[in-house]
Amino acid sequence: MNVLNRQSLTEADRNRYEAAAASPVKILQIGEGNFLRGFVDWMVQVCRDQGLYEGSIAVTQPRPTGKPKIEALARQDGLYTLVTRGIAAGEQVEKQEIITVFSQVFDPYSDWAAFLALAASPDLQVVVSNTTEAGLVYRPESFIEGMPVESFPGKLTVFLYKRFEAFHGSAEHGLIMLPCELLERNGDELKACVLRYIADWSLPEAFRQWVLNDNRFLNSLVDRIVTGFPSEQAEQWFSEWGYKDELLNTAEPYHFWAIEGEAELGTILPFEQAGLNVVWTDDLKPYQLRKVRILNGAHTLMTPLGLLNGFEQVREVMEHPDFGAFVRAAVQEEMIPTLPFPEEDMLAFAAAVFERFHNPHIRHRLADIAMNSISKFKVRLLPALLYAVEEQGHPVPTKLTRSFAALLRYYKVERGENGTFVGRTLAGTEYTVRDDVLLLTKLADVWAASGNASSVTDRQIRTIVERLLGLTDVWGRDLTAVEGLVEAVSEQWTRLQWRSEAENE
Repeated sequence: MNVLNRQSLTEADRNRYEAAAASPVKILQIGEGNFLRGFVDWMVQVCRDQGLYEGSIAVTQPRPTGKPKIEALARQDGLYTLVTRGIAAGEQVEKQEIITVFSQVFDPYSDWAAFLALAASPDLQVVVSNTTEAGLVYRPESFIEGMPVESFPGKLTVFLYKRFEAFHGSAEHGLIMLPCELLERNGDELKACVLRYIADWSLPEAFRQWVLNDNRFLNSLVDRIVTGFPSEQAEQWFSEWGYKDELLNTAEPYHFWAIEGEAELGTILPFEQAGLNVVWTDDLKPYQLRKVRILNGAHTLMTPLGLLNGFEQVREVMEHPDFGAFVRAAVQEEMIPTLPFPEEDMLAFAAAVFERFHNPHIRHRLADIAMNSISKFKVRLLPALLYAVEEQGHPVPTKLTRSFAALLRYYKVERGENGTFVGRTLAGTEYTVRDDVLLLTKLADVWAASGNASSVTDRQIRTIVERLLGLTDVWGRDLTAVEGLVEAVSEQWTRLQWRSEAENE
């Protein structure tokens, strides 16, 4: 069977490929992974297919370990297949398309000259990256002329310096940096790293001023689940398509990108014009807050309760008539009303989130989401609970409190073997809790002092709840002082306990 490359393309795809190959490189992409290929590159393809964009992309990897994928992409002439599948507007979606936006693919560590040559291109406008949170950090390193720099921010600093020299500090040749790393204020962080390297390497003050005044480091928020190579379906699809694709990628239909910049930048990247779910905004905070409180919050809401009741995946919880209804009601009735945004907009966003949770092609394991659940609860759900009580004057929200009780019950842990901490579901099945060791030790000590009984009386539950909510170094404050919270959590915990006793009989 043929491997995907320009020779194996249909006439229509070959025309798309040749048009991109002949287009000037307007975007440098630092990141060869699944996410950018299922998000930014797909968006550029949509724009090109609609005749809205005439540029192409040069792609390279941010670290030496990415070389095998870059080489595979080069063997396929920069081509790969993206399958978008899931649920959109209540309908099942599955769409296959070959992405043809790359005109250059190279390894910067073995071809440093090719990387720096792009810096002198007058056509280049944008640098997009996804190097993971671990990649967008400052690490002290040396700059030796002619030798590749390892870190992403370091490479970018050298790249910008070469561009500064090539165009003699011309203001109109500054670039737009669009980091997609999942860091708050990612553009600000990237700029801070670049400025530190400029200082470390004693680069000219005129260059530093050019970076500050003539280049843009835009903060952005990205949202799409890109599920990568589908091992179970790949061979069947290859047989149907008549070619193999080592870089086959899959993604959900939903996509969203909020970019902190003026709408006029849409003339450079016409995503909105192409009908994509991209927003240029002067403030990312509303988009970040709705994602943290609704999407991430719903995950944290359901996870301890789902795991205690034997569920393994998000979709299983959402498809259950009782638990799915609980999650939807909690978001709509107790979380959205605490957000300072139009309710209609938040309900529409929540509906899209629930649709994504039902996607049968995404296996989102609750055990993975459960990692560090207490710190997640503090950021995602506790603010809504406290706002309802302390700012709105409402009784303690029932559903958020039920989730809180389940969280505390999930962290009913004992020291296991090899330094692990283990708990048990309501049915008695053992699980491992992954979190900070000092935190788990503190919680295990609370339970050990309470006797670690498999079932406890209502009075014992209240005592345990008081001890747990009183751990100010865990919650950042004494939660026993929140009116009605100890009683509400204790009541919800009692209901969990009844279920546990009934199932174990």
